[in-house]
Formats: sequence, C-alpha cells, structure tokens
Amino acid sequence: MFFFYYPWDLLILAAFGLSIWASFRVKSTFKKWAQVPTTYGLTGYEAARKMLDANGLHDVPIEPVPGALSDHYDPINRVVRLSEPVYYENSISAVSVACHEVGHAIQHKESYPMLVARHRMFPAVNFSSGIAPLLIIAGIIFQQFSFLLLFGIIFFSAAVLFQLVTLPVEFNASSRARNLMVAEGFITNDEETGVAKVLNAAALTYVAAALISVLELLKYIAIFNSRD
Repeated sequence: MFFFYYPWDLLILAAFGLSIWASFRVKSTFKKWAQVPTTYGLTGYEAARKMLDANGLHDVPIEPVPGALSDHYDPINRVVRLSEPVYYENSISAVSVACHEVGHAIQHKESYPMLVARHRMFPAVNFSSGIAPLLIIAGIIFQQFSFLLLFGIIFFSAAVLFQLVTLPVEFNASSRARNLMVAEGFITNDEETGVAKVLNAAALTYVAAALISVLELLKYIAIFNSRD
C-alpha cells in the first residue's frame, strides 16, 4: 500500500535486493570453503577449544546445535554453540565460523564496549521492536493521530541503533578471529584468504540488514515531516 509512494521505497527495495544477495553469498561461500580442509586438520570444535583456552576461557563450554549457520555465542550462559557442520568438520569454513564465535567470547571477557552496549540495549530493544511496527502502521493509517507515528519512530530508532551497534561487534569478532587463527597456527598464511572470504560474506548480511533499517527509519521520518 505504501510502496513507491515515497522515493525511499526504491532505495529500500534495492537494500532488500542486497540482503537477498548477501544471504545467497554467505551460503555459497560457506559451502565452497567447507570443501577445503585446513592444513593442520583442526575441526571447528578443536579450533574453538584451543582459542578459548589460549585466552584463559577454559570454563566456556562448546556445544553442537542442529541446523546450518546456527552458530552463536550465548553471553548469558557463556556458551559457544556451533552448528553440527562447523562443530565436527575440518574445513576453512568450519574453523572460520567457530573462531568468529570465540571472538565474541573474548569480547565478553574483555568487556568490549560495543558488546557491553549491545547487551544493555537488548531488553529495551526487544520491547521496542515489537511495538514500533504497530505504532507506525497506526500512525500512517490514522493521520489525525500523528503522535502514534512519532512514538513508533522513536521506538524503531532504538532497534536501528541496536543494529548499528551490532556492526562493529561483528567486524571486531572477525578481526580477532583472523589474527588469532594465524598467531596460534590454526591456519597457514595462504589459507587466510579463504577465511577472509567466509567472514566477509557473513558480515555483509549484517550490513544489509542495518542499511534496510536505516532507510526505513528515514522514510518514516519523511512521512512524519510531510504532515507538519
């Protein structure tokens, strides 16, 4: 109903296209480098365990979880969870993803400022991201109640800020992973190219998601301003 009514919609559609392409790229890149074993033969679990131990995180467990690309670090329970293809396999993709998640565990240990900010924002963002769409839709439909749109924009801004804060957290975790993988001897210098491609492909999905959110926010602000 509201598409193509504002110039922002064309940019938003383009960003959605980028998001779809990024999702395809991360899957295809992971699949490609999942077929390339590392020289030193470490599985994702072994690489993650060695990196955790090398950084004094002996008490952080690693658990396999079902699904593909379901890997994550749980900061509440302090657990690294790796998808089964990553946990059990020896490949460039497996060790790249595993060490990226360990990068988050190291951030947690060192109280990396952006990660701390992200954790503190989460409860409020979890609430605001649920109510913002309802307020925005109501504010657009019922034009006489512009304050609903304004509140929706405010709540949605919190969700956008959360996504923007997520970007340095993800890039920093990848940077830590690449540096430590070479320093600890998990990969050779020649294999670092493959690691970079896997991690960069994954990072692009976060960039695309943040871009969509920023453009949507600008659109809603434009709609609100047009009523003044």
